[in-house]
Amino acid sequence: MSSIDPNHFDLLVLGSGEAGKYVAWTLASQTGKRCAVIERRWLGGSCPNIACLPSKNVVHTANVIYEAFQGQSYGILNSPDKVDVSMSVVRERKREMVTGLVDLHAGKFKEFGVELVWGQGTFVGKKSIEVVGKDGEKRVLTGDKIVISTGSRARIDDIPGLKSANPLTHIEILELDVLPSHLIILGGGYIGLEFAQAMRRLGAEVTVLERNTRLLKKEDKDIVAALQDVLENDGVKIFTSTTITNVTGQSGTTVTLTGTSSNSAFTITGSHILCATGRLPNTTDIGLEEAGITLTSQNYISTDENLETSSPDIYAVGDCAGSPNFTHIAYDDFRIVSSILLGHPQPHLRKSNRQVPFTLYTTPELAHVGLREYEAVSQGLNFRLAKVPMAAFLKTRTLGNTTGFAKALVADDDSILGFTALGLGAGELLPVVQLAMKKGLSYEDVRDLVITHPTLSEGLVGLFSSVPAK
Repeated sequence: MSSIDPNHFDLLVLGSGEAGKYVAWTLASQTGKRCAVIERRWLGGSCPNIACLPSKNVVHTANVIYEAFQGQSYGILNSPDKVDVSMSVVRERKREMVTGLVDLHAGKFKEFGVELVWGQGTFVGKKSIEVVGKDGEKRVLTGDKIVISTGSRARIDDIPGLKSANPLTHIEILELDVLPSHLIILGGGYIGLEFAQAMRRLGAEVTVLERNTRLLKKEDKDIVAALQDVLENDGVKIFTSTTITNVTGQSGTTVTLTGTSSNSAFTITGSHILCATGRLPNTTDIGLEEAGITLTSQNYISTDENLETSSPDIYAVGDCAGSPNFTHIAYDDFRIVSSILLGHPQPHLRKSNRQVPFTLYTTPELAHVGLREYEAVSQGLNFRLAKVPMAAFLKTRTLGNTTGFAKALVADDDSILGFTALGLGAGELLPVVQLAMKKGLSYEDVRDLVITHPTLSEGLVGLFSSVPAK
């Protein structure tokens, strides 16, 4: 009887993020193959530990506090005009959730028999990864198939004084036990705006500095204008067309930024800086060159439609492969790779043949899938635009917040090209529209659905009933 090499696996995964962990769990549970996952710090990846779920936990806390101020409009006569927020309690609530999620992940590894190897992994050959543990102990693992799932990290721009000011990223801001007196956020994108509203509702003064001429540069102007109104009504200060020339002081005490906004010089002083200007792939210092793996010009791992790298039998998934930075897209990467490794690849599972929906978790939410209005115009497409206020989604009236609107783009053949909504629960409207788009249904198929009244999704009937005639 031949002995099993404890350091060789049928599948070796570098990084326990969304796509990587699911590939390992699935292959182990469905085929019995030996699988191992190498993780240096966050079991389960960034989403359950330091990103998606923890941030939404804090966003929810901020919204609960905000609603407490609205009590009088609901008939609560002793509604407070001031709420004292304990950031240590906010943090502990978040930590308890994260602990539960980490325990859940640990249980999955045991349940499916996937070996979890803690340490820093670096390629030392085409199919070999050296793992250095916290104690310095080294172990070289090999795999017949390898999946790279190393994720991404927050970008700190090369601005004089910024790095030495020790700015916050999405990781550190979720660990604060004291509310910033004045939070300065660099970046008016999705992450920056979620934290801007949440921290403002928790009681901090918040200023957003965006380098572009407007927030959310990829979104339609009418959507951005409406959302900016919401944020400014909350008390968030927003400056666009900004260039930061220098940073002095320390984030956490006093920090001062100088620069220009719309060509006018400014100096702003706050207690904390949050960097939310983008993300960088974790592809350096992991020995990719030793495995013959090539990178794109932006240092993402180059892959084909099946997410296979330039080195056969090595795949890259999630943020490190340049996939859109969403956990649900990483999960779709898992679908693509696992179908191949299980021996039944699906033609419809390709990285360029998929929808990329997203939801921005401000209040109200911003949700989108498909083409935006300006994109359809720039492509010279013929389309009909349906647009209704969120007040037409009658459930919003019962909830007391009718802010926003929804719109859909419909092609000449009656298919749905795109959908965007800014409103309460907008993210929950996406699946109905997505399914119609994916299956090639007409807008009339959604229009003619019988949907429970009153629900938010019922408003889709009204939206698609307003599509102009051909």
